[in-house]
Amino acid sequence: MADLVALFTSVGLSEQKAKETLKNEGLSSALRDAIVQARQLLGSKDIDRAMGTLLYSMASRLRDIRRLAFLTDHIVRRKITTDLQLSAALDFVKSHPQDPLDQRAFENSCGVGVVVTPEQIEDAVELIIRKHKVQLLAERYRFNMGILMGEARTALKWADGKIVKNEVDMQVLHLLGPKTEADLEKKPKVHIKGVNDVWEGKMDGKSLMEQLRGEALKFHKPGENYKTEGYVVTPNTMNLLKQHLELTGGQVRTRFPPEPNGILHIGHAKAINFNFGYAKANNGICFLRYDDTNPEKEEEKYFTAIKDMVEWLGYKPYAITHASDHFQLLYELAVDLIRRGHAYVCHQRGEELKGHNVPPSPWRDRPVEESLVLFERMKKGMCAEGEATLRMKLVMEDGKLDPVAYRIKYTPHHRTGDTWCMYPTYDYTHCLCDSIEHITHSLCTKEFQARRSSYFWLCNALDVYCPVQWEYGRLNLTYTVVSKRKIIKLVETGAVRDWDDPRLFTLTALRRRGFPPQAINNFCARVGVTVAQTTMEPHLLEACVREVLNDTAPRVMAVLEPLKVTITNLPADVHIPDFPADETKGSHVVPFSKTIFIEQSDFREAMEKGYKRLTPDQPVGLRHAGYIISLQRVIKDGRGKVVELEVTCSSSDSAEKPKAFIHWVSQPLQCEVRLYERKYCSFLYYTCDPAEVPGGFLSDLSPNSLQLVESALVDRSVSEAKVFDKFQFERVGYFSVDPDSTAEKLVFNRTVTLKEDPGKI
Repeated sequence: MADLVALFTSVGLSEQKAKETLKNEGLSSALRDAIVQARQLLGSKDIDRAMGTLLYSMASRLRDIRRLAFLTDHIVRRKITTDLQLSAALDFVKSHPQDPLDQRAFENSCGVGVVVTPEQIEDAVELIIRKHKVQLLAERYRFNMGILMGEARTALKWADGKIVKNEVDMQVLHLLGPKTEADLEKKPKVHIKGVNDVWEGKMDGKSLMEQLRGEALKFHKPGENYKTEGYVVTPNTMNLLKQHLELTGGQVRTRFPPEPNGILHIGHAKAINFNFGYAKANNGICFLRYDDTNPEKEEEKYFTAIKDMVEWLGYKPYAITHASDHFQLLYELAVDLIRRGHAYVCHQRGEELKGHNVPPSPWRDRPVEESLVLFERMKKGMCAEGEATLRMKLVMEDGKLDPVAYRIKYTPHHRTGDTWCMYPTYDYTHCLCDSIEHITHSLCTKEFQARRSSYFWLCNALDVYCPVQWEYGRLNLTYTVVSKRKIIKLVETGAVRDWDDPRLFTLTALRRRGFPPQAINNFCARVGVTVAQTTMEPHLLEACVREVLNDTAPRVMAVLEPLKVTITNLPADVHIPDFPADETKGSHVVPFSKTIFIEQSDFREAMEKGYKRLTPDQPVGLRHAGYIISLQRVIKDGRGKVVELEVTCSSSDSAEKPKAFIHWVSQPLQCEVRLYERKYCSFLYYTCDPAEVPGGFLSDLSPNSLQLVESALVDRSVSEAKVFDKFQFERVGYFSVDPDSTAEKLVFNRTVTLKEDPGKI
């Protein structure tokens, strides 16, 4: 194991990443073979970091291991030198599984040997600028520059993206000139419209509350359940509805019924907003009901976390209830169901009941009295687990025959202890708890549509009040998992730290990462109340996060990769506004000492085309300070690395305006910064479909989901920050204080970058 760790670190992996890689047997084997082959081809030469990164990426993404040697050869021979080329190469081998591989077609498809000259880049960008010239001149810097970049990347597929962007920036500047005060004015907000295809039709950007008004959804009014399509009316229905209205006063009643066996995720946020929001929008009430019928998987931490997340999103339950509150009544109703001839005790084993082609039970027609005696024996613990179940006599919409109502489990319950040794199932409990609590609208996701007829059947079979079940589409996001089973696997394998690891899409993880609850609620509103399942990309949620944080996160300056700068002529301290767009919201003081720190990337020893920051011949401005620094001397260590700059400082009032202003810190605090990849739970594939990811979702983890910056510097104004406080690090991104912070050292999670990546994911 130690040998493999050393092998992997030799190509640029951190020790932590190398150890994580070893947990994935398939990946570690492929990476080892690739490195060994690369060393043989290189002879005495070392594998540099860029090549090592490509080898790791190739090994982690390649599904057909037969092509490993072929692709390794192309990487080592510098035929494939960029991630863009590697992606094209992987796509080609995936779509051409037959041997032999057409080498010429392969190399054409991934740009082998293609050289894009600066002249070609300049000409292509010039054509694009000319195409949009009229709109650019009209909108100036409010024009969506992403359009230009998108067209440039399409025209120059194999060109270096940074060079293309620099050329676009230069030509736009040449056309429009420097930004004016009018260009810098805050752009008025445009309300983003929600997703269409809801029950009522196009929602046209309405708020969630507007979408959830009873009339908008065309839901039934309380007491008018019988008007709903598919609702079964019995001779006693109208009398039961009359009693229901007398008890509720015609009030809308909903419930949010999570199982306390895991942490809520982003999909639950839609369910919370829908259930609590529908009640709120129609002057009703919503219960938080724990569906605690499976004692084997329930833990106290889940009960607490669910309540915390509901309240974090801004909702207060009318009451907190549990399915276990009604265990005695549910048992009595089960006895009644047997007496009515609608249920029986069965001895078929669990494996016999799986799937949809279950053979009919030979005990289906056993006498009622016999089932009553056996059910009592089940209750008293006189039957072994798996020896007997109580089954209901019905065929569900999906063809499932006689679903189980009770099963035996000799597991103490979180709330009732050893009182019960048999527990009701979801199919039995759900509708009866809704009935007991006089729910008017039982809102659930689309997959429960197949249980709607059984929902109505059970209430009517027992002659109790029958609510109405309404279904809506689930909310899914790409490049992540929300399955409890899969998240537990990620935690157990060490791929993530726990349920609140910021790379996950659990609500506790999003809170830890710094997502404001308002942003999540806004996202749910924009998704809309859809009938069809909705699959969204994370950048749409990020847009909602930026919108909230832009108005709420104070600005501070932080340097992630510090470069020491010594000022030989010292000015005074600087007052920095917390919100530059609205200076009335306050400011903070940053000391301006002889020594400041800037980002390493904000200095170039040699001038490059399009580079606007500090060079030996180009001064740069310091944000908010009103000063411009000019380089006097570069100090290097014994290895030739730049470790310090000596500069002089002059007032911006007396000097020519620089091309750029950079952020800086002085007398800063050292902090740890955690940068998360935009693919969150680190999946390289769009979904975790086994057809796309034959090695399973654990084989699909991205190697770069978390980057630790342990010696970042931030200005002292954040020294009193508390856990979950949020800031905008100017020119860097939005950050939130992590619970791992101590009095000695703050830890920040990057919530989102300042701008959406034009390439998205």
